[in-house]
Amino acid sequence: MKEMWRGTIEHKQSNLIQRPIKDSTESNQKTTDVEVTDSNHTVDVDEVAWCEHICQHSSHRDGTIYKYKLYWKNNYHIDVTNREDKWSLWIHCVIVTGCSGIPLYCRTMIFSLKLAKTTTSSGPLQLYGYIAARDLLDDKLNYVFNRSRDDPIIVQEESIIEMTGPKRGIALIPNVLFEFDMRIKNGEKEDDLQLIDGIIEFQEILLQEKPITARITGDYGDVDMCLANVSNGVEATVEVAILEPDHGFDLSISCVLFMMERSKEFQLFGGTIGEFCQLGRFVTAVFLDTVMHLKFKVPMLFL
Repeated sequence: MKEMWRGTIEHKQSNLIQRPIKDSTESNQKTTDVEVTDSNHTVDVDEVAWCEHICQHSSHRDGTIYKYKLYWKNNYHIDVTNREDKWSLWIHCVIVTGCSGIPLYCRTMIFSLKLAKTTTSSGPLQLYGYIAARDLLDDKLNYVFNRSRDDPIIVQEESIIEMTGPKRGIALIPNVLFEFDMRIKNGEKEDDLQLIDGIIEFQEILLQEKPITARITGDYGDVDMCLANVSNGVEATVEVAILEPDHGFDLSISCVLFMMERSKEFQLFGGTIGEFCQLGRFVTAVFLDTVMHLKFKVPMLFL
């Protein structure tokens, strides 16, 4: 396994790190084709976090990852040609209830994704593709973000990328891989720009039990992933349904977890509700014997 290391501030764009997150309202933004302005972007440094290196032989766009499928099988015990995202009942039983007799173990908690930098024009962009975890309980894809080219998400630099997963807990025993292939829609499909592409690895022994930000650097921008190691963790699943609303309203749902005597709040959902709907299934990892708070925010007019 390759080793992840703590970075120092140098003149390298892969050394990151966290800048204040800016949320953006995306519904009324207009997107245009992308104009590349500069491929040698820099990073504004506020605090140092993990420096992530993309694993060798992991590029999807040129097919390298599939040419080296035996490398991934022999070294990481995964089948990179397996694109399934379904897991067995046994896996669900182990993760959710521990009924197999396997003790509690470390889990990876993903708090947020953010488009940290882009080398394209400064306007709104259409992103599609995926980021998915592969752990040793089940090497199948567990999507954290997954959007088709026909259903891209509209974001701009420094805005949050709304996650669509994960659908189950992410085990960290003793490591976890994150596979990704995210692109910027730009006219015809062959003209689309590669945002990030490859695989990165996190190891239990190196990933801290407090939120840190890892930057994934690509050809046309960077994506920040905020995550933490939740040792002796349990899985918590949040499902929200809106029943018979009388009118449309804005809704924000956030979750507060307590880690290492500190609290961390992150958004599960933010948008406009106009009719009955199922908002989705949100999966989090929580330290055993701690409290998880849910915050529901709506305009005072509708309370």
